[in-house]
Amino acid sequence: MDKKRHIAIFTTASLPWMTGTAVNPLFRAAYLARDGERIVSLVIPWLSLKDQKLVYPNKITFGSPAEQEIYIRHWLHERTGFGSEFSLLFYPGKFSLDKRSILPVGDISEVIPDEKADIAILEEPEHLTWYHHGKRWKIKFGLVIGIIHTNYLEYVRREKNGRMQAFLLKYLNNWVVGIYCHKVIRLSAATQEYPQSIICNVHGVNPKFLDIGKKKLEQQQNGIQAFSKGAYYIGKMVWSKGYKELLKLLQDHQKKLAGLEVDLYGTGEDSDQVQKAAKKLELVVRVHPGRDHADHEFHDYKVFLNPSTTDVVCTTTAEALAMGKIVVCADHPSNEFFKQFPNCRTYDNGEEFVKLTQQALAEQPSQLTEAQRHELSWAAATERFLRCADLEKASTAQLSKAPSSNFMSTSLNLGGKMDSASAYVHHVASGFEVTRRIFGAIPRSLQPDEEQCKELGLAVPAGK
Repeated sequence: MDKKRHIAIFTTASLPWMTGTAVNPLFRAAYLARDGERIVSLVIPWLSLKDQKLVYPNKITFGSPAEQEIYIRHWLHERTGFGSEFSLLFYPGKFSLDKRSILPVGDISEVIPDEKADIAILEEPEHLTWYHHGKRWKIKFGLVIGIIHTNYLEYVRREKNGRMQAFLLKYLNNWVVGIYCHKVIRLSAATQEYPQSIICNVHGVNPKFLDIGKKKLEQQQNGIQAFSKGAYYIGKMVWSKGYKELLKLLQDHQKKLAGLEVDLYGTGEDSDQVQKAAKKLELVVRVHPGRDHADHEFHDYKVFLNPSTTDVVCTTTAEALAMGKIVVCADHPSNEFFKQFPNCRTYDNGEEFVKLTQQALAEQPSQLTEAQRHELSWAAATERFLRCADLEKASTAQLSKAPSSNFMSTSLNLGGKMDSASAYVHHVASGFEVTRRIFGAIPRSLQPDEEQCKELGLAVPAGK
């Protein structure tokens, strides 16, 4: 009898879209499966061609899920150097232009057969369940762990009528996460609070950045100049990703920072405006198109400036530290994990930003110890996840009891009547096209369309 736990990781994005919820769950699956002690499946969205063209960079598209799987496994192997011992499964998704994100279509829990449903990890559980209409996650799976990636409230507050939207979204998120998750892990205190949640950074750094840092360490130890360039920032070029804060800091303290040169790298909706704002400064601020942070172009920079406060745990900050650089960032909950590293310098105000930036440019970065390098790795992140998740406490008794053909029977036969009633209300509300549209769902996303069914080998729903 197979005693290995079955872990299904569901996420909201997939490569080649280089976003956190595409990259981090992929590494999580690889490292959870690496020792062979668990059976791991990564479940990612499949987009039809018209949506692929909107989402994927450099005109990359795929004619089938099998093509995309080859691309993803190749990308992963290039970065980890070991085989990916997990299965890759696809659910139907559609791209929402107004939300700039992929939303699930239909009941995506069905991708995992009932007999293999054991542990589910929902990467961005709120995002995956806002419009979920189908089997109740807590009943189908013995343990459902939600990992909160995104500070949605911070983004929404910056929009028109942001405060009211954030107020409503906070309660919606609490509602769906409470209904569908047994346990919640928040990457940092910068996320929305959830009852009985755990704060732990369960993300690591792409091994490629640690390799770059190792080469830089060798140069430092051999007396070779490791960092010949000054300061830079990299991130999607939208104002909310730290560009507004950084350019304001540079503008307000131009005289004190005289002689400072900064390179900005990014591509996004606000690229033209960022470029115009940079040209108005007396300081030299060069704006470049976005590129891979592991590119050789970045190896010799010594100082990474990152004033962003919308991230939960900033991936580029972790990457810069792994490469051996000094990071100057805001004293903010999203940066709490990084404070343990000597090359992380946090500021509370503009005066401190100036002082720390000048000091960083004048000093050499501290050399990372093996223990510090390990703490940044995906191996350590996986250890932290396993401690927080406590998988051995997952009850398998539920699996044999849970009939999955009828929502009412699965929800009302179990304890927690209030929880079950709340889940039933969500199930009913999410089953009507009008209600779904009011709350922002993509039109006709209750079930996959005929094209998606054919691409994924699914039965075409009745009435299609």
